[in-house]
Amino acid sequence: MIQGMNHFTIAAEDRAQTLGFYCGLLGLVEGPRPDLGFPGTWLYPQGGNQAVLHIYWDRPMPAQRTGVIDHMAFTASNLKTVKARFDERGLKYDLRRQAGTGDRLGVWQLFSIDPNGAKVELDFDPSESL
Repeated sequence: MIQGMNHFTIAAEDRAQTLGFYCGLLGLVEGPRPDLGFPGTWLYPQGGNQAVLHIYWDRPMPAQRTGVIDHMAFTASNLKTVKARFDERGLKYDLRRQAGTGDRLGVWQLFSIDPNGAKVELDFDPSESL
């Protein structure tokens, strides 16, 4: 039985832009990765011990960038700070409050596109404010 999401894997063209987005902008950090016989990077939440994003550096980019996966979503914090980082860099995003019910009611969702064309969703607690 599934117990949770382990990680996402993306193919990336530009190492500097990709790490700038996920590490510099979103705060993930490079961490341990076993020698798998091909180049790649594993990214972790700060202080975390589970890689949440694996990156391939040697794979050809697919013609249809999103494929069958529409987006990846991360639980995030510090909405004001993250929004300010996007604004400072002039990066496009869509920020909205979820109208759902139960524990999703009022969740802040920030959607953006990474440098490789992958859609990224950041979910912030409803108690956060702008």
